[in-house]
Amino acid sequence: MDTLKVRDAKDVEEVVRAAIANEQPLEIIGHGSKRGIGHAMATNAVLDLSALNAVTAYEPNELIVTLQAGAPLADVLSLIDAKNQQFAFEPMNTAPLLGTPALGTIGGMIAAGLAGPRRIRAGGARDHLLGAHAVSGFGDSFKTGGKVVKNVTGYDLCKLLAGSWGTLSVMTEVTLKVMPKPEAERTLLLRGLDDAVANKAMTAALGSPFDVSGAAHLPKSAFLAGTDGLGYLAGQGEPLTVLRLEGITASAAHRANSLRELLAPFGTATLIEDAASAALWATVRDVLPFAAGGALGGWPVWRIVCPPASGAAIGTVLARETGGDVIYDWGGGLIWAALPPKDDAHAPAVRMRANAVGGHATLIRAAEDVRRDVDVFHPQASGIAALSERVRVSFDPKTVLNRGRLSRGAVA
Repeated sequence: MDTLKVRDAKDVEEVVRAAIANEQPLEIIGHGSKRGIGHAMATNAVLDLSALNAVTAYEPNELIVTLQAGAPLADVLSLIDAKNQQFAFEPMNTAPLLGTPALGTIGGMIAAGLAGPRRIRAGGARDHLLGAHAVSGFGDSFKTGGKVVKNVTGYDLCKLLAGSWGTLSVMTEVTLKVMPKPEAERTLLLRGLDDAVANKAMTAALGSPFDVSGAAHLPKSAFLAGTDGLGYLAGQGEPLTVLRLEGITASAAHRANSLRELLAPFGTATLIEDAASAALWATVRDVLPFAAGGALGGWPVWRIVCPPASGAAIGTVLARETGGDVIYDWGGGLIWAALPPKDDAHAPAVRMRANAVGGHATLIRAAEDVRRDVDVFHPQASGIAALSERVRVSFDPKTVLNRGRLSRGAVA
């Protein structure tokens, strides 16, 4: 396989134009940490952006950072953490789930758009992408957005690029909003609730005036026992419902006490603070109970997004019918489902349940032969699929960018 390592945006333009002329589609990678998500590319040429790794500008007082797309995510997180700042959408680290090195890049983070538990309050990656420089499938550079939200006039193309998995353009530089890290965090733990009751507890917490920034339910908390010092959370395999509050110390403590009183009908909540709380939410964010090196490491993993009120019903039925395990995030609106190995990864059952409530399901982890025969990304209704294709063609008429990643059957 030919690997084309570029040095700047001009190189990217030249590579894309050559690909168009030679009718040779390109696979776009940073460090390739997410190559296991989606279908195999219909290409034998790789556009490698890893050398575009500079921090172009960081203005902590203005809460913005501009980065080249190949900048390592871990390095960027360390950089902004040193200024006590963070990406509020809590980007997921897919490395444990996929069993890959932790080499994710900023471009991959935006292209995948996988937000963590704070998505319910802070929005997703697309809501924090202020601007981008990119190269379209015509081989032309373009710029969208700016360094502040008010600069976004006309079409807000940032919203299209986030979550597009590299099928619309090659991002070369992005500007992101950063936010101050909270002074303190408190997490309430409710033990022993079944999925339906936990869903009601999370709904009550999220509907309260106490500004909850995380609401998750782990039906089998015992599988936390082997997770980086969180063994103390694992009782006798009892379910665990967790609710996070953040802010200045006095406020977080006060709201935690008030929320505990509100949730008293669901049981007596215990409390963990700061470092212990952060470790727990990193576990939820990165779905560590389903990590590739764990007991369920060989099982397919689905990411199901649905109305929060429907989450418990979907997860309970899938776990019961397949013998799988589930984790709920976003107050029930996000279900991670690890299901026993099967040739079709239980796709018909998963998709039927998601479709019934207007949700969608993505097969995040599965063997390549399974991903070859099963739609990884949720099939779209005909009207939406036609609109999506018109948008894609307007960016990349020759389908040279990540051809075949989002759908089966693409040919080079």
